[in-house]
Amino acid sequence: MKKMSALCRIIDNISEWIGKGVSFILIPMCLILVYEVIMRYVCNRPTLFAHETGMYLFAFNGMMAGAWILLVDGHVRMDVVHARFSPKTRAIVDLITAPLFFYFCAIVLWQGWEMAYRSLTVLEHTASAWSPPWYPFKMIIPVATFLLLLAGIPKFWRDILSAFGKDLS
Repeated sequence: MKKMSALCRIIDNISEWIGKGVSFILIPMCLILVYEVIMRYVCNRPTLFAHETGMYLFAFNGMMAGAWILLVDGHVRMDVVHARFSPKTRAIVDLITAPLFFYFCAIVLWQGWEMAYRSLTVLEHTASAWSPPWYPFKMIIPVATFLLLLAGIPKFWRDILSAFGKDLS
């Protein structure tokens, strides 16, 4: 039990470190989008790269922060119902739905890897006028999904302990 708890702490630390790290991407993303707005509406000279770069940074941030959001219990769910349950009942409900989570992650990991690999093998670029490489962004999908899947292990473990009334420390 101590080894599993230690493993869970390591995974939690990785999730937190990556989540907090990628949060700093929001700063350049906002600056790039402000630049685009100024160039487009003040200078009447829209850029080719700024909007697309901002979208990619936002997507990168959202995907890579998924494991951290799971750690801090920030994912969307039916909180109107879920929040009314006792901690033990919430844990049991989460254990019942955990196979769906792991199945979903496994499918996205598998399909995301296939899509990313195909994109990498042809060095795919976007169809926009700017045409940046697309394959690095597609590689983020299996990486982020793997991190989310990994973050599901401590969540699952804590739910087991909570469902059986064990100490969570």
